[in-house]
Amino acid sequence: MKFVKKIDIYLLKNFLGLFVATFFICIFILLMQFVWMHVKDLVGKGVEVSVLAEFFVYAVASVVPLALPLAILLASLISFGNLGEKFELTAMKAAGISLFRIMRPLTIAIAFICVGAFFFSNNVLPKSQMKLWALIFSLRQKSPELEIPVGEFYDGIKGYNIYVRHKDPKTGMLKDLMIYDYSNGFQNATVMVADSGRLAFSEDKKYLILRLYSGESFENLNQQQQRATKTQKNVPYRRETFVQKQMLIDFDAEFNRYDESVLQDQHVSKNFVQLVQSIDSVQVLAHEKSREQSTNLVSNRYFGRERKEGRQLIAPEVAEHGQVEVASLFAHMTPMQQRNVMSVAVEKATAQRDQVEYNALLLDDNQRYIRKHEIELYRKFTLAFACLIFFFIGAPLGAIIRKGGLGVPVIISVIMFIVYYIIDNTGYKMAREALWPCWAGMWLSSFVLLPIGIFLTYKAATDAALLNPEAWLKVWERSVVRAKRLARKLRCKIVGNKNVSPK
Repeated sequence: MKFVKKIDIYLLKNFLGLFVATFFICIFILLMQFVWMHVKDLVGKGVEVSVLAEFFVYAVASVVPLALPLAILLASLISFGNLGEKFELTAMKAAGISLFRIMRPLTIAIAFICVGAFFFSNNVLPKSQMKLWALIFSLRQKSPELEIPVGEFYDGIKGYNIYVRHKDPKTGMLKDLMIYDYSNGFQNATVMVADSGRLAFSEDKKYLILRLYSGESFENLNQQQQRATKTQKNVPYRRETFVQKQMLIDFDAEFNRYDESVLQDQHVSKNFVQLVQSIDSVQVLAHEKSREQSTNLVSNRYFGRERKEGRQLIAPEVAEHGQVEVASLFAHMTPMQQRNVMSVAVEKATAQRDQVEYNALLLDDNQRYIRKHEIELYRKFTLAFACLIFFFIGAPLGAIIRKGGLGVPVIISVIMFIVYYIIDNTGYKMAREALWPCWAGMWLSSFVLLPIGIFLTYKAATDAALLNPEAWLKVWERSVVRAKRLARKLRCKIVGNKNVSPK
């Protein structure tokens, strides 16, 4: 018993060490990919280091659902590949320890990781997602850091285009400026040139103060021309020479945080209980709305007894009967009455159609809302189950290939993860577009990979040479021999039938 416990500890040490290392490697790779997707929201904003650190922390939390299954797959492949390459796995089997017994302590560890993955996706990930997207929206609204280049036009200030020929790095003075002011429209643009100038922010950092020295301004008077009377003289532009001129430009340089409460109703910001409550409440509202729409549609009468401006469309003696033959009744009406009845019916039908279309849009929005929440609900379980499946793919596959290190295991892991990612995204899109039920789309990757894991585990337990080239060559040779025998039999049968003369 002590011998077995020592083996368990040995296996756990090897696996957990590799798992931690591969997990951080996967986190780093996926984090770089995530940052590259949002690099335009970060570069040139001049935000503080604390804000960037906050962004990276939330970004790390967002890539954990992808990094965790990949790390488990890679760690199990490498650990069991190392055991097979060093013949440690062979020695354990020779000592009477089966592959399932070898995998038992790691399976228990993976079970704890799956529970932790579900806890993370249910409690940590919704809050981090809400804070992450609130921070991203805040960064997108943040004005870029003001850094006017030399020798080219700068359009980072909304409504303005600034050209600077020279810049004094010590004093910050700008030389030979040209400013295009089209904040009031291109038809009312103002062009200013100055020998020098200086840019500065106001105390509250809400405005940009531009001081110009020794220059001229040319203002298009198109608006003034439109407002001018016939007695006034039309002037195409106004020219002004100044010694010093100051401009106040709207430019909010502060970092304003996006209100996180706006994102609380989003599906990514809810845990399991909140998702279930939201789905139930919206389903109740959708059923009530559908029932109300059906009732209104059934109870609506296009033809009936109506009074409008003292005109009775249907005679009282006729309307008193229980059932009315509409065709005969309509035929006995005067042409004026027929037109009035048809007009009223068309109006009612059009109004009912518009109401039905409007209700259909509302119901479609409700169904879309429910699908998003159901997808997020199933995602919390699929993450934990994917960790378990990838272990039962990586461990037996590592025992079969018997190759450790970062060569073959990395290649196989990347291929398997790409397959998983494609299948998972396909199922997600099918569920999102309502082509498949949400449970079928979100569990598609698990349904496909689970049989592969069972097959590989069976092959590894029975010591099958799954990836042995010689074994596959023998299988190919046997298939070729069988195909030749079958072709020979068919040829003999065909030739024999041709030699037989008809009676």
